[in-house]
Amino acid sequence: MLRSLARPSTPALQALFVTFLWSTSWVLIKIGLSEQLAPLTFAGLRYTVAAAVLGAWLVRSPARRAELASTTPATRWKLAALGVVMYALTQGAQFVGLDLLPAATLSLLLSFTPALVTVVAVKVTGESAQTRQWLGMAVAAGGAAIYLGPALGVTSVAGLVVGVVALTSNAGASLLGRLVNRDANLSPLVVTTPTMALGGLLTLFAGVAIDGVPRLSLDAWAIVVWLAIVNTAFAFTLWNHTLRSLTATESSAINNTMLVQIAVLAWWVLGEDLSGLQWMALAIVSLGIWLVRRRP
Repeated sequence: MLRSLARPSTPALQALFVTFLWSTSWVLIKIGLSEQLAPLTFAGLRYTVAAAVLGAWLVRSPARRAELASTTPATRWKLAALGVVMYALTQGAQFVGLDLLPAATLSLLLSFTPALVTVVAVKVTGESAQTRQWLGMAVAAGGAAIYLGPALGVTSVAGLVVGVVALTSNAGASLLGRLVNRDANLSPLVVTTPTMALGGLLTLFAGVAIDGVPRLSLDAWAIVVWLAIVNTAFAFTLWNHTLRSLTATESSAINNTMLVQIAVLAWWVLGEDLSGLQWMALAIVSLGIWLVRRRP
């Protein structure tokens, strides 16, 4: 795998480009929040607009329309649950967390999703975890302790709580996503469009109910539209395309670079300074998560 990444193919470069787009999302969200965009309203707008773009694409495809219409009531309930957990809970908590925490800190918390998924899968579904994966969890936990230790006195406790909520719901979304994609045999577009629409609308309604109808500046609208069309609709489509060629190990390794990408972008664009010890800790966490995600 390392040799294949050393000689990057087009799918590998495309996947790396997608992770870069997703990493820039964190910076754009922080900038949008500084434009007085309420977190839940911001998240709801992003995913509602993105779902509308994907919905227009789905409607133009007779095969995809027929596929969606043929889903059973049980499958629709699973899709609804996935939409609530993946978008309303996970993304809502992520936007609120970014309003309370530095981007690198929240990214660090969410990087533990694979480890949490592994633990839950072992307990609930009976899947086995290898010694290497348990070692990876221990390494990642040690790196997180090094990173968060000096910052605990100045980090928002509410932000950490919201970050844990985002982590937990993100792990739940991963498990639900496995269930839906394994049992329903649906195309990614048919899975993504209704779940994103439901989650986005629920988050938008919650944001409007709490903070009122937003008045967005042109800059704020530009950020929302860019996040929705480029960093969501386009990026998810391109990522799914790369999964046709990349192995699970390669895609996981590429996806894991986001932890460092987000930290670098937050330092460069937002001025979020990290100490040398914290940079080392991010590298340790990246190694641990890679060990958890790596497939033999």
